[in-house]
Amino acid sequence: MSPIPPTESRTLLAVGARRREAGRPDRGEIVQTLRRLGGEGGGLVALFDARAIAGERHLLSAWAHLGRARARGEERLRDRGAEFALFVAGDDQLPKALGKVGVAADTDRFVLVVERPRTIADTLAAFGLEEDATAYPVGPTARTLERLGISAEEHGSVPPSAWEGLVLERIALVELAGAHAAPARSTPKH
Repeated sequence: MSPIPPTESRTLLAVGARRREAGRPDRGEIVQTLRRLGGEGGGLVALFDARAIAGERHLLSAWAHLGRARARGEERLRDRGAEFALFVAGDDQLPKALGKVGVAADTDRFVLVVERPRTIADTLAAFGLEEDATAYPVGPTARTLERLGISAEEHGSVPPSAWEGLVLERIALVELAGAHAAPARSTPKH
């Protein structure tokens, strides 16, 4: 696998996070903040359950596949953050994707993803979260793979050193499936 570019040269930034106080923000507040930030422009913002993220390559690969698909005019959703979740989850149906990687009522550790010019610090503050280096980056575990829909039988057939490849393969399959689907209808933005 190719080396991961240094953080300072990336457009996409990610950090582990947790709540500052128990139960706050709740899931509803998180969704409202995501919608508000997404509507402001200024780059992608996404927040995932840390239990579903299998390291830096997982996010960087999903972002690269999203960019390539959109560059070819294969936009699936108007909201890039939601479309990014499809690739991160390795699933082409948004409800299933959010069930795999989205924030749930029991999520206590998060992975915040932003595109420059947004900053991690400002975006953490907007959500009312604080940085948690123990949440991300963390490599793939059997539980992470199962959460992403990669069965014990599938990941049991390869050594743990190859688990990351299973995740990256799922991401690539989402792009391939989109290449064969009809392009998304473009809807005027108000």
